[in-house]
Amino acid sequence: MDAVLVEHHGPVALIRLNREKSRNALEPAIKEGLQTNVPLLMADKSVRALVLTGAGNAFCAGGDIRDMKERGGPVIRARLQRSHSWVEKILTGEKPVIAAVNGAAAGAGFSLAMVCDIVLAADTSFFKAGFPGLGAVPDLALAMTLPRAIGMARARDLLLTNRRVDPPEAVEMGIASRIVPADRIVEEALALAAELAAGPGVSLGLTKTMLNNAYGRTDDFLAFEAMAQAIAFDSKEFAEGVSAFLEKRKARFAEVA
Repeated sequence: MDAVLVEHHGPVALIRLNREKSRNALEPAIKEGLQTNVPLLMADKSVRALVLTGAGNAFCAGGDIRDMKERGGPVIRARLQRSHSWVEKILTGEKPVIAAVNGAAAGAGFSLAMVCDIVLAADTSFFKAGFPGLGAVPDLALAMTLPRAIGMARARDLLLTNRRVDPPEAVEMGIASRIVPADRIVEEALALAAELAAGPGVSLGLTKTMLNNAYGRTDDFLAFEAMAQAIAFDSKEFAEGVSAFLEKRKARFAEVA
């Protein structure tokens, strides 16, 4: 079964992460599917807007923890740089991308929602950084996109405390633009994408480019992020965080520092 499904709805492409049992965690097959499909869709002249969502009751539960054990810093840096290739396409590609957050958006799933241009939140969804619980740093550009969206003080709160944000607070903060009933989230996202697809593609694309360059260069940030995550993954604290997650217990970071 394909890990990433693509459906065409006229000028709108719907990308669906398709690993319902793992809550669409970013296993290698999903990342490969995004790496293949996102550039193709951004280059396809018949596609004028994209929608990103998840199968089942989750948007994306973050990274695949099973794939994180015993990974050295250089390996993690190279792996994250590969992910940056499609993340940067979503961020900087001159087509609007809508996140239809149909459930949990945690860890890298939160990051994935925030690289999109507009976020719709199902009434059953929630957002959570996740990274502090593992002893990792935010990745897939979250430490850049989140403060841009909600301000530095609020971003520090969410990225340092690891607390959960439910839909009303997400809209109030600026993480999401609106709340939609879960059974209509994809329908609403497709309708909004169709509206954008019918608009002036050149000016919308240029507007997106200007917004992305308003706070500094994306490529510089991503280069630093890859280095920072490589260091974090190589730490004893990260090893403890992964072990605690797999053993279903609370991490004891102070004991390994």
